[in-house]
Amino acid sequence: MTNNHPATLTEKLIVALDVPNALDGLKLAETLGDAVSFYKIGLGMLTGGGLALAAELKDEHGKKIFLDMKLFDIGATVEAAVRGLTQFDIDFLTVHGDPHVVNAAKQGAAGSNTKILGVTILTSLDRQDLDKCLIKDGDIQDLVLERAGLAFEAGADGVIASPQEAPMIRALPQAKDRLIVTPGVRPAGAALGDQKRVATPAQAVANGVDHIVVGRPVWQAADPRAAAMAILDEMA
Repeated sequence: MTNNHPATLTEKLIVALDVPNALDGLKLAETLGDAVSFYKIGLGMLTGGGLALAAELKDEHGKKIFLDMKLFDIGATVEAAVRGLTQFDIDFLTVHGDPHVVNAAKQGAAGSNTKILGVTILTSLDRQDLDKCLIKDGDIQDLVLERAGLAFEAGADGVIASPQEAPMIRALPQAKDRLIVTPGVRPAGAALGDQKRVATPAQAVANGVDHIVVGRPVWQAADPRAAAMAILDEMA
């Protein structure tokens, strides 16, 4: 089965390698072949050789890499961490969307090709969760919009948000030429897992997102490559 989708469409799909270690990640990437050109490596993989996997997928297989670290710390620490991570020539790196964090991350990424994406509000959280975290009152969508605007003003190249909030973010004046990357995407009929604010791949693209991130519906599938191709077909 050959992937006949254009590269621009293939790059819209980012597959999350949420597997235990780098060997499993590499095996999955080899199974997916040319169906997938962009991979997300998160914190769960960090102690399982995630950075080595990122380097191998990038250097040996020509893949794009999204390092999902969601960094949060004082400015100097974030800047130093980002500067260190840029040596892996990663394409996307996440930090929390707080302005001081985004600003420091942009300074750390200076001179590299790494794009800094600010996390607005995690797609696994609802208003009840935010109350427990002492996040100010208000509708989640309004808070996401406000955080996205602040992240853009601090220099973020893009934001992470749910596909449901993407149209409002895309309408922000600050969002011009910025990226919207969305987890919480589930193919029609797939289980929601721990996501609470979701959409299908087709809905996400219609809502103006640049990239969708999909994990379990691909790597838990009996045929991961076919699952990825079906998502690309749905997006197309």
